[in-house]
Amino acid sequence: MDLGLFSLSLAVKNIEVSKEFYEALGFEAMTSCGSIEEKWLIMKNGQTMIGLFEGMFEENILTFNPSDVRSVQEKLAAHGVDIDVPIKGDSGPGHCIVKDPDGNTLMFDQF
Repeated sequence: MDLGLFSLSLAVKNIEVSKEFYEALGFEAMTSCGSIEEKWLIMKNGQTMIGLFEGMFEENILTFNPSDVRSVQEKLAAHGVDIDVPIKGDSGPGHCIVKDPDGNTLMFDQF
C-alpha cells in the first residue's frame, strides 16, 4: 500500500510561538500552505514536513498523502480497520480518518 508523503499535524496553542520554535530547528514555512492569519502552516526541513494548526483540532495527527485514498480506505476496511471518517465522494480529492490501537489519529489525505 503506497501511503505517499508523510507529515505530522500538530495541534498548537500559539501558532506564532510554534513557528518560531520550528524555525530554530531549521524548518521553513511553505508560503503556499497556510498562514499565521489563517492559523495553520505547513513547514519543511529537507524531506521532513510538519503542519501547525491552532484551534482546528485537539490531538496531533499522523498524516499521509496517498495518490489513491480510496484504495487505501478499501484495504484498511478489508483488514478490519474501523473507518472513523470515511471518504466523501467517488472521485477527486478526499480523506479518511482512522485510529490506531492506542487511539492515535491517522489521516489519509489525497489532494
